[in-house]
Amino acid sequence: MATIQQAPNEEAVTADTIDPVEFEIIRQRLIAIPDLIEKNIERTAFSLLVQEYKDYAVGFVDAQGNLVTQSRYSLPAFVANALGLGVREALKVYGEDNLEVGDVVIVNGFVLGKHLNDVAALTPVRVGRKLIGFFVVLVHWIDIGGKVMGSCLSTDTTEVWQEGIQFPTMKLISKGERNRDLLRLIAVNSRLPTLLLGDIEAQLGGCLTGRDMVLDVVDEYGVERVVAAITAMGRDAAAASMRAIAAVPPGIYTATSFLDDDGVDLGIPMPVTLKVIVENGTIRIDFSEIGDQVKGPCNMGRDGGALAFARMAAKILFMPETPVNEGDFAGVSISIPDGKFLSAGPNAAIGFGSLSSPTIVDTIFRALAPALRERIPAAHHGIYGIHVISGRDPESGEPFFSLDAMSGGWGAFSSADGPSALRSLAHGDVREVSVEVQEALYPYRIDAKRMRIDSGGVGRRRGGLGVEKVYTFTTDTDLTLDVIVERTGCPPWGLEEGEAGIPASAEIVRATGERETLRKSRISLHRGDQVRVLSGGGGGHGRGFERDPASVREDVAEGYVSREAAAKSYGILIADDGSIDIDATAGLRGRAAIA
Repeated sequence: MATIQQAPNEEAVTADTIDPVEFEIIRQRLIAIPDLIEKNIERTAFSLLVQEYKDYAVGFVDAQGNLVTQSRYSLPAFVANALGLGVREALKVYGEDNLEVGDVVIVNGFVLGKHLNDVAALTPVRVGRKLIGFFVVLVHWIDIGGKVMGSCLSTDTTEVWQEGIQFPTMKLISKGERNRDLLRLIAVNSRLPTLLLGDIEAQLGGCLTGRDMVLDVVDEYGVERVVAAITAMGRDAAAASMRAIAAVPPGIYTATSFLDDDGVDLGIPMPVTLKVIVENGTIRIDFSEIGDQVKGPCNMGRDGGALAFARMAAKILFMPETPVNEGDFAGVSISIPDGKFLSAGPNAAIGFGSLSSPTIVDTIFRALAPALRERIPAAHHGIYGIHVISGRDPESGEPFFSLDAMSGGWGAFSSADGPSALRSLAHGDVREVSVEVQEALYPYRIDAKRMRIDSGGVGRRRGGLGVEKVYTFTTDTDLTLDVIVERTGCPPWGLEEGEAGIPASAEIVRATGERETLRKSRISLHRGDQVRVLSGGGGGHGRGFERDPASVREDVAEGYVSREAAAKSYGILIADDGSIDIDATAGLRGRAAIA
């Protein structure tokens, strides 16, 4: 750990007086540290959930719990406030003076407003008795007990105690000494203790190494300059975000959508009705009319749900290019009463509540579309599409856990087609676990991974395509599939008369030939069973008959649009040789214009 040599007569430095060159150097140094730690965690973690899926966040938070900077590739779902919430709770529970050098505090659950698997570990960054901030690493712990392997993936839990172990802000390390009893408790509550403990070691190493790297910056530039730079970073981010928000035309903008159900009361939609109020250079998102808290595990706490999703939308719209900082959200607020599914109480089931985030953010965008026509896309596929295969390895007998999520189509913009085969906007750069890795580690074969032809919403600008994945199971050892497919009843909508994309779906084809549609399902798998998981396409933008004929011809040539859909939806007849039949096309488009 760095030893700080503080000059006794160091001149007073504030955010207003810090040298601009020194400020920029300190700022860039602080921004770089979480990115470096992120790479270390990726290399040293044990589970593919952390190594490949990258379900974690790394950041530096100031002494009051305000986010200073966060790693570039942290999940967007954590960008808004997840790290700061843990710090504020630790300050509340222990007090500043009782958070000492060498301590590592862990916290999950209602404090973060997210499912129990998301565990934040934080360590104070001190120079003597001066608390500068905290280095925080949040990792999705692969299994912490509960009804099902993976803990947060049951579709029918009705209270949080069914979903795993809760950590009510506890010291895992105190003054450098590990709480070995707590570590044993964690291990015995996990079905996958080796993977979990390996991930925890990576998390703890990230915390402590990140702390030391911040102290190296303090050692070089002094406490006052670093604290001044932290203050200036927040001030600059706030000023930039307020300028961006000020450019939005004032008004009250509304939008609606819905989720299929909560997994327990099947077939009862969860309404998403919201208002975006733009006034006096600020944005307030009013969630008062969204659905109430539900029985099933599709709830979240206020800070991890409504507030986090509002901030995620604001970051994407107004400050997408800059490193995240608490100041990004200076002009953003929310309204929501207690007892909604995004402001649920502490006992609510919350296992897959975060899966609503892409739909919530998309609905915020939909509300703002009239005000920001050139910037708002049509809806994207809008779900995580989590599907988990678990069981025991047929050779070793050891338990295994394979989690993946859907990539799908994104919505079209006014000036560009929607991208295809991307994760949800809550995922960021989360990678696909390669087919080769999965087939090498797990007892199944991936027969296909391909674009869904005609799944993109029709429009002058076409929506991106969804993806079809086909699994065949190759062992008689009992396996289990947990799948969560959403938004089957609320397809990704288009804008400006663009059509909706095809929604997600999933099905199992048994070795006997029997078929079953899957939504929020838990089923047993056997040799020869085949599972098809299909993600949705993005919505289109503008009328399909206004699409450039050459673009339609290219779509058909690339296999994105069928010849039948080209004629029916775009009014373009493609001949057998791949050329456009000019006369037939003129007839089709002419009749459409008359109609």
